[in-house]
Amino acid sequence: TGRICSLFDLMVGFEMEASGWDNIRFRSYLQGETPRTVWDKVSEIAEFSELGRFLDVPLKYYSAGMLVRLAFSIASAAEPEVLLVDEALAAGDAAFRVKARERMTELKRAARLMVLVSHDLNALPELCTAVAWMERGAVRMLGRCDEVIPAYRASMARAAPVGAAA
Repeated sequence: TGRICSLFDLMVGFEMEASGWDNIRFRSYLQGETPRTVWDKVSEIAEFSELGRFLDVPLKYYSAGMLVRLAFSIASAAEPEVLLVDEALAAGDAAFRVKARERMTELKRAARLMVLVSHDLNALPELCTAVAWMERGAVRMLGRCDEVIPAYRASMARAAPVGAAA
């Protein structure tokens, strides 16, 4: 329960013919912001995205990494109580991924709930306090990162065909 922001489908709420500035407003409205609350956050969103003059350009000219920057900057500025994130952040460049992880850590510290869907087993202990190993739509194991991740790795090692590269 609470204000939910999602980074599952980066194109939701984006108008490709409109500028980054316009899309900040459009996407923010979809997340429940009002014109007044968006006005107070536009500069912070723009600064975090590091898109500079590209905010004047229609989104149809943005790379996947630029879309990730903008989407994450908007979603995380909304101060969500629940942030749903998938591996879309992998599309950003290395420096932005570090910055995004720092922002997600800040959100986590602020007693917000973050649900991260990922195959990046190294990122999970940095960002999560609990892990659900899902297999074919069912929870196979639920627990602390230091319990679930080794069990998952062991299962994958057993399932790997003989001679397959790890």
